[in-house]
Amino acid sequence: MNRIGPLLGLLCFTLALHAADPSPSPAAGDIAAEPLPRLKVSANGHFLVEDNGKPFFYLADTAWGLFSHANPDDVDVYLSDRAVKGFTVIQAVVALWDASRHPDYNGDLPFVGNDATKPNDAYFKNVDNVIDKAQAKGLRVALVPFWFKGMKTNIPALLDPPTAQAFCQYLGARYRDKPVIWILGGDTAGKTPTGPDYMPLVRAMAAGLHAGDGGAHLITYHPTGRQSSSFWFHNEPWLDFNLLQSGHFIQNTNYDLIAADYAKTPAKPVIDGESGYENITDRLLSAKINPDAKRIQAQDVRRFAYLSLFAGAAGHTYGNGEVYGFWTPAAGNSPRWGSGLPWRQSLELPGSSQMQFIRNLIESRPMLTRIPDQTMIIGDASSTTNRFQATRASDGSYAFIYTAAGQPVQAELKNLAGGRIRATWFDPRTGASQLIGIIPRTDSHTFTPPGSGDGKDWVLVLDNAALNFSPPGLSRSPEN
Repeated sequence: MNRIGPLLGLLCFTLALHAADPSPSPAAGDIAAEPLPRLKVSANGHFLVEDNGKPFFYLADTAWGLFSHANPDDVDVYLSDRAVKGFTVIQAVVALWDASRHPDYNGDLPFVGNDATKPNDAYFKNVDNVIDKAQAKGLRVALVPFWFKGMKTNIPALLDPPTAQAFCQYLGARYRDKPVIWILGGDTAGKTPTGPDYMPLVRAMAAGLHAGDGGAHLITYHPTGRQSSSFWFHNEPWLDFNLLQSGHFIQNTNYDLIAADYAKTPAKPVIDGESGYENITDRLLSAKINPDAKRIQAQDVRRFAYLSLFAGAAGHTYGNGEVYGFWTPAAGNSPRWGSGLPWRQSLELPGSSQMQFIRNLIESRPMLTRIPDQTMIIGDASSTTNRFQATRASDGSYAFIYTAAGQPVQAELKNLAGGRIRATWFDPRTGASQLIGIIPRTDSHTFTPPGSGDGKDWVLVLDNAALNFSPPGLSRSPEN
């Protein structure tokens, strides 16, 4: 009887949630969109691919408040901008940290009466519409069911494993045929020596999602700063790929976290799901107390992206403090670390446009054979703002070496294939390339970039000349 009672209670609770009709009716969603292929982990365990085996580059933007802080016109402007700029994933929270008090544009909250057992269908019809709009633009939505951090004072019942499991089953069923990815957590450690142990909660949520969608969608976990989901969940069967929050500071060393996760067994893809946001204060210093605090700039967000990807990441996430909350002056005080630049103007910050160039570069060469290889760098790889980072194809057909401040690159060439190497400089600021020339494949060679100094980062592209690859970043490789 001690076991039957709780199980029966959970069964009744789940049935009550399903009474709210977890699957949208045929009329739900305004936009007709072609289905996007489902995603899975590649055979080698390090990348994401579509169900037909085609490589998938996870280039995400952070829009945590997309469902509750944006109206339909905002959603259209935002999704159009990010689609044009080459993003492939939008990260958003179903029940945000202010879910009990901040309704969507139509005045609806996620739960009727803030009762976590009663999803509000009116609210979820808006979520349906937004996901359909994203799908129509070729974008997938990475959904956080609810944001752990702050939920204790918001809707605490969601932190109860049976309640969370039933809610996740509702979400899984409702979006089982939509192009979504699941992100559990929300700026929270899975477990700490003195704090809460969220591991039973997370396992219950994963079980609920699997029950709802039949395991159709990938699942990961969003931790707090300088942490990875691998710290607690790497060996969990439900965790498909690891996610970092590397932190909001200029001296970001996400490449170390990426390299550590890349080396773990079993192999799982790893992505920096929240690095420093463009135009946010360095180290999250209060903008009110420190009005002259340094801000993370385009050159920094570029560096975060290239260093993490070349260290072995399967994708990357960009973000901006005003954009993720769809902030305008009418909303009141600017975000705590924000610049006070309205979100539509923040869309145009240069770093967001420059993210497409790294996607173009990665996709212009075979993606699934790419491995990190710091042995290609002769001498000290340095760190952070002056760092070198190298990646290459496992068969030696190509290599990329990033120089964060335009320092000369002394490259070891013995792991490349072919007798002659075509060397090119790729500009992360513009996506343009400059041919250096064709050189014999000697043991090593020193390459000097066209410019150097703060913000003058470059990528050295080394190709087996016999393979006649297209110029870097110009067109997608046939393998992709």
